Amino acid sequence: MQSPPDWPPTPGTLRPSPFPHPALHALHRLARALLFPAYWALDQLLGCGAPLARANRRRALRAAAGAVGALLLLLLAGLPLALPGLLLWLPLQAWRRPFCYRPPPECWTPPAPWRPSAEPARCFGFLSANLCLLPDGLARFNNLRHSQRRAEAMGAVLLAGLRPSRYGTTGCSPPGPGTPGGSLIAAVPAGLDFVCLQEVFDLRAAQRLVRRLAPYLGPVLYDVGSFGLQPGPHLKLLGSGLLLASRYPLLRAAFRCFPHARREDALASKGLLSAQAQVGILDGRRIVGFLHCTHLHAPSGDAPLRCQQLTLLLDWIQQFEAQSRPGGDAVAFSVLLGDLNFDNCSLDHAKEQEHELFSHFRDPCRLGTRREQPWALGTMLNTSTLRHSVACSSEMLRRALEQEEGRHRYLAGPPGEGPRTKPWRGRRVDYVMYRGVAGGPLSPEVEHVTFSTALAGLTDHLAVGLRLRVSVPS
Repeated sequence: MQSPPDWPPTPGTLRPSPFPHPALHALHRLARALLFPAYWALDQLLGCGAPLARANRRRALRAAAGAVGALLLLLLAGLPLALPGLLLWLPLQAWRRPFCYRPPPECWTPPAPWRPSAEPARCFGFLSANLCLLPDGLARFNNLRHSQRRAEAMGAVLLAGLRPSRYGTTGCSPPGPGTPGGSLIAAVPAGLDFVCLQEVFDLRAAQRLVRRLAPYLGPVLYDVGSFGLQPGPHLKLLGSGLLLASRYPLLRAAFRCFPHARREDALASKGLLSAQAQVGILDGRRIVGFLHCTHLHAPSGDAPLRCQQLTLLLDWIQQFEAQSRPGGDAVAFSVLLGDLNFDNCSLDHAKEQEHELFSHFRDPCRLGTRREQPWALGTMLNTSTLRHSVACSSEMLRRALEQEEGRHRYLAGPPGEGPRTKPWRGRRVDYVMYRGVAGGPLSPEVEHVTFSTALAGLTDHLAVGLRLRVSVPS
């Protein structure tokens, strides 16, 4: 008789350090410390070139002029440290695993494993959010400041959706007739189990988020990316910006970097982060779920490159899931989350909208090519109005987006100043898509989709939530 799997399971190949030996990890920390003064000064100099608000423009220009001189001196002083730091940092990337794993604390207790024989259905909550946690100088070009403060505030907001999590049939509604619904809310959806964040590029901001989330959420994958010299050749100085947090134990994870990038994305290591989580036990087998997090190429005119990335995503997802099921695990769900940087309404994105991705994964907000559910909403905010009082209040922004006038004012317009659809619902570039296994013992169904303004004033995107109800098919 086969013994039941352990709970919580051992995380397999996942280890806290991204390096195989402590000495390499110590050298990597030294290299980053040597690089930091020049990096910080350069980042602040870039911020001085960001567009200024009309109010107090002269005062801001005088302050910026004084700061530039001091920052240039600091940059010059930091260069003698940066050069040996870079020469040390580059070769170390050959030994670095492309993500850091923060194991759950000793006091962490995962949810009870789902056992379908005793619990007919279980619901799982997912959240995807682009946080725009760029280095502070770059974030100013999106009309956002103080990445470190924003990271702390975002951590506090996200915790509101993590603490009251519920499990079991009490957290699920009975399956209802018709298509799933969606809603616009001012809070983070309650009962989150998996959180995928994008644009967490700044490492200090990432560490702040991790410290906030890990005690309440469990394992976290962060600082994700293949740095240094990559095939092409390409020099990657920024990571992928992805961060994945889970309330369930993670068994395995992998990251694949997109081989091609252009313009502002050339220095970033964007790609696909895949993870396998165990969520329960069925007839002595593990019940697992697959999470795939990504952020596609950003420049709007590069549709062929995004389509190439979508094709790679499907191949990599298939490979990861095939390699992660040697023992015949039961699959509860496979979910793809992230900022795909194209929408389902703009004619400029026709190639992406017709990609085969949508025949492999179900997008609950999509009825077809350039056809959205009536409750679906755009997720990109207008950067020019981010600092307005309404846009900085989660409740006020929610009320504004319920009205056509508010959506025109606070949601981003189409790329290239193209025509807006009527009624204007905005550009939905943030996706949470799912699929099950055909003929498998478990079947996922959408219970609800949420668009959240909880991060108002902290980022330039709305967060998107998905609640899946997984059950044994009757």
